[in-house]
Amino acid sequence: MPQAQSQAEWEQALAARAMARVQAELCLALRYMSAALGAPRLRAAENGHGLAIDGEALWYAPARVLGLYRRNRRYLTRAVLHSILHCVFGHLWLRGRRDPALWGLACDIAVERAIDGLDAEALRRPVGWLRQKTYAELDERCALFAAGPIYRALCGYGAEALAGLRREFFCDSHHLWPADPAAPAAQALGRRWEQLGRQTQLSAQQLGREAGAGADAALRAQVQAGRSRRSYRDFLRRFAAWHEEARLDPDAFDLGYYTYGLRTYGDMPLIEPLETRESKKIRDFAIVLDTSESTAGALVKAFLRETFGLLRAQDSFFRACRVWVLQCDDRVRAEALLTDLDDLDRFCAGLVLAGGGGTDFRPALERIEALRAQGAFSDLRGVLYFTDGRGVYPSRRPPFEVAFLFLEDGTQRPEPPPWAMRLVLQPEEFLPAAAPPAPDWLGREPDEMPAS
Repeated sequence: MPQAQSQAEWEQALAARAMARVQAELCLALRYMSAALGAPRLRAAENGHGLAIDGEALWYAPARVLGLYRRNRRYLTRAVLHSILHCVFGHLWLRGRRDPALWGLACDIAVERAIDGLDAEALRRPVGWLRQKTYAELDERCALFAAGPIYRALCGYGAEALAGLRREFFCDSHHLWPADPAAPAAQALGRRWEQLGRQTQLSAQQLGREAGAGADAALRAQVQAGRSRRSYRDFLRRFAAWHEEARLDPDAFDLGYYTYGLRTYGDMPLIEPLETRESKKIRDFAIVLDTSESTAGALVKAFLRETFGLLRAQDSFFRACRVWVLQCDDRVRAEALLTDLDDLDRFCAGLVLAGGGGTDFRPALERIEALRAQGAFSDLRGVLYFTDGRGVYPSRRPPFEVAFLFLEDGTQRPEPPPWAMRLVLQPEEFLPAAAPPAPDWLGREPDEMPAS
């Protein structure tokens, strides 16, 4: 027994040295990723078949690491980078309502494509026929080679084809990814990796300028694709404002002084409980729905239902509020004023979209500016403009904040004016997730990491 324990300890120490050396080699090969590569702690897992990352730590099986280090050290280097890139690209926190297994495969393909495109000797390996074929097919279907567009493309594949792709692109386990990506702890960790991703992107751009070329452009594009809609809930808070509402504020009430006054003076408490409190909630804002031919009606309605659901679930509305909802293509087609929470449900249930022409953002913003001048808003926080982004923008900045919410479909969006906010939303956030072709297409995870 002591001999077996000594052997296990020896394997753990040797595997730790091997992982530290691989991490150092990656930092030398990819200098612009040094912050991200050093972010996760390296942790040995007693029961594991390879690598798994949870955002905080990169877990590894010592025996498997030692075997790969002897047989195929380059693959181990790629595997470590593979796991870390999942975090850099935000894959752990962007699943939303998608099927977890299909989403994991889409993330693996996106990461492997990025690694295959890196110009680093420590990561170079022959790209086989299946990979070349898969990349070519997905290039035709996805204008942006990122996990979201890849996921939608994979929904059209059969179970046998998906199983083959799973065997080809499997590299690490995803069982440690957050079960609830929207949980506060998971979101906080996601924001930390978002900052690391932004730092990686800026460092890669600087390195490309120094080298006189766009070095590792595919990696930078995927980092950019991962920065977006997971902060939609937080984004809505930008339209909140401090106001008084009739509600007891227990935090501002000292029970000790209150009871002391009653004991000493009979019916004269020293401090009365406050009957109002300051709350950061939404009172006035506007939503504009792009009803042009390029915007799908089902997605528009789903977006509106999801937005109202988030606001109600987070207790973000004052009971008395003013929300203007406008429908606009090349002119304002319809508008409605919602004044309390009950109006939200009734409006969504009876919504009929009007429009179908071209896209011009100016009429809706001019109408909102006119309503503001007429006193329709007492405290307009801003405008959410749900659109595909292809239209005529105003030449001047309106006297309120405007956020253009683009639906991600794999194509490059035109840049809005500098004064506007921009947020990219995923269709799967509003519509039910697409199911894989067969319930058993994934099968069980391989017992060991591939050797090549």
